[in-house]
Amino acid sequence: MQNNFTKSGDDSSVPKAPMTKKKPEMPPALTTIADMNNLFHMNPWSYELMESTVKVYVYKEGKKLIFHMPVLGNIYGSEGWFMKQLKTNKKFDTENPGEAHLFYLPFSSRMLKKTLYNYHRLKNLKKNLKNYVGTIAAKFVTKNPRDADFPSSSRMLNKTLDDYEPESPKNLIQYLKNYVDKIAAKYPFWNRTEGADRFMVACHDWAPSETREPMANCIRSLCNADVKEGYIFGKDVSLPETYVRNPQKPLEDLVGKQRSQHENFGKMPNVKGKMNYVQHLKRCKYCLCLRGYEVNSPRVVEAIFYECVPVIISDNFVPPFFEVLNWESFAVFILEKDIPNMKKILLSIPEEQYLQMQMSVKKV
Repeated sequence: MQNNFTKSGDDSSVPKAPMTKKKPEMPPALTTIADMNNLFHMNPWSYELMESTVKVYVYKEGKKLIFHMPVLGNIYGSEGWFMKQLKTNKKFDTENPGEAHLFYLPFSSRMLKKTLYNYHRLKNLKKNLKNYVGTIAAKFVTKNPRDADFPSSSRMLNKTLDDYEPESPKNLIQYLKNYVDKIAAKYPFWNRTEGADRFMVACHDWAPSETREPMANCIRSLCNADVKEGYIFGKDVSLPETYVRNPQKPLEDLVGKQRSQHENFGKMPNVKGKMNYVQHLKRCKYCLCLRGYEVNSPRVVEAIFYECVPVIISDNFVPPFFEVLNWESFAVFILEKDIPNMKKILLSIPEEQYLQMQMSVKKV
């Protein structure tokens, strides 16, 4: 979190949050971890002072299922566990917004997409199908068999795709904008910093695009921490992504599915069972953490959890807790364009350097 904390009253011992008159500018697109280190300047922040003084107000506005309902399972579980722990840990929670230094927008990006987008898409699809059937009936149904026309299936398919495009996710952005407008109108605190002391936590791939406009000034904690997708370096926070299979025992079976082979390293042993994947993680010197559809991947958490040096292959990805952790001391970063040379790069790392990295992984 940033160290721009405000405090109610006239106490000047705690710095006031700065007034923000314009949206923060996005820095140039970054590629390497070295570029990120050069951009980020460590400040003498006091985390002890923060933990002893900071208070967070959780907005009560917002209806379930999108708000106030943490989803603790699946690949988006990180956002749910943050919500749950913040609400149950009374150390930081305050019921008085006048005492708050930070304000939490308690929505689930996973439920936002599942509730609104899926519903509207299904509703729109049913409407489109009904319209399409009506169009077919009007154009092609005739009582005279000699006048019958039988369009080709490809022509009908093209018409379906061209004329009846499913609804876009713009309604998700508008929904969040309406929520922010409601908060800003109800509370006097929003205009104090134009939302700069508000924060949200979201793990869905769409979260950066959903929140870029309605929450532009807010601190955004994102799993999809992609600089090219609007992640603001120095303001936003990178959130670790992990696959929580059992919410009752979140650290149990903390792995995904193993990859059968990789073009650079050949085929893995043909074994069955999830525990064999765990054994591979424990036995390997390096664990590949390639990007998925977006820059983030649960492989990073899996590798660290089983004390394997992660090899992160994801351009423009800001690693979790980058402001605190020295990632270059326990992880290897390889550019996507250098994937053909990956084996050569890893083999060139001296054994002593690897052992230091492996020891550092255990401390994370």
